[in-house]
Amino acid sequence: MIDRQNLLLSIQRDLQRAPAVALLGPRQTGKTTLARELARLTQGHVFDLEDPADAAALENPKLVLGALRGLVILDEVQRAPQLFPVLRVLLDRPDPPARFLLLGSASPHLVRGVTESLAGRVAFHEMQGFQLREVGEDALRLLWSRGGFPRSFLAPDDPQSFLWRKDFLRTFIEKDFAPLGLGSTPKSLGRLWAMTAHYHGQILNASELGRSLGETNKTVQRHLEMLSGAFMVRILPPWFENLGKRLIRSPKLFVRDPGLLHGLLGIADEGALLGHPKLGASWEGFAMEQILARLPQADPYFWATQGGAELDLFLDLGGKRWGFEFKVADAPRMTRSMASACADLNLERLYVVTPESRRYPLTETVQVVSLPDLLADADLFPTVTS
Repeated sequence: MIDRQNLLLSIQRDLQRAPAVALLGPRQTGKTTLARELARLTQGHVFDLEDPADAAALENPKLVLGALRGLVILDEVQRAPQLFPVLRVLLDRPDPPARFLLLGSASPHLVRGVTESLAGRVAFHEMQGFQLREVGEDALRLLWSRGGFPRSFLAPDDPQSFLWRKDFLRTFIEKDFAPLGLGSTPKSLGRLWAMTAHYHGQILNASELGRSLGETNKTVQRHLEMLSGAFMVRILPPWFENLGKRLIRSPKLFVRDPGLLHGLLGIADEGALLGHPKLGASWEGFAMEQILARLPQADPYFWATQGGAELDLFLDLGGKRWGFEFKVADAPRMTRSMASACADLNLERLYVVTPESRRYPLTETVQVVSLPDLLADADLFPTVTS
């Protein structure tokens, strides 16, 4: 069993400060398992909106939900947007007798009624797959290769893990995404998602993608926003300010789970990954997501100039600026690009993050550090609550 106690405690804290918590993230990442454990601990009430019996029980939701006390869990809540106005009324009761945990696999802007009906009443909490601090640093390469989806990571062997991911990729668009009713065909979304793997870690050129797919620029952008809202891809915006330099102003595109990226690229195991041209980009996306999982309130950016200087990840935390470069090499060296980033962005520190390197300085500002050491150093993330 993987210990997800930190995540459970974080949700419990959110439930103490807000009448409702929305636990959002991709399907198959363990949200239901975690919620049912919480229900067991608190003797809570669980309604699975994919279960016809539970859906029928909520045909008169105000009457049913209004009578409950304690914790009430609504699983796959995006499938019943008609519940949101009722929830608003229940959450606005004085000293509400019930707290609600809403589980969903789409972000609020994709679920009609969430932002309008529940604004200011719900604490949002994002849940991805397994994180490195949950599985342990000895499992770093396995987590990187297979990704964080529990059934992929915990599969008995690499072939079964790969087959699970291929099945997930085939069924996600049609069975999990189409019911949101967002007006796109599974075929067009599936083709675009497959293309994102080849653009992973690159500057997004929606016009070029559109020409490859036979779609318009606006259609590609809208479909990417939908995949982003379903927690499948990350559209990383550029950081720019008046620095007197010509800066890149288009975003970068990433597939958020490395296991799904490898499934889309046909990379079946770690051996195939180590010899693949996307090795560096795969590490960049994986390490970045591990860092951002520790910083759920941070606004991430990348930085790049027309002259070729670039910083993979830029964060402003409490007024201090931090930079991150991601390198697969065991002994990275100082580069002109790093020096430019430190000077132009006035970085507090720049970390060159590798899978397993020992920690050592390149300059007073730039340090090489392994991902496990970085994640274990709480001083680097003073705004994080575990």
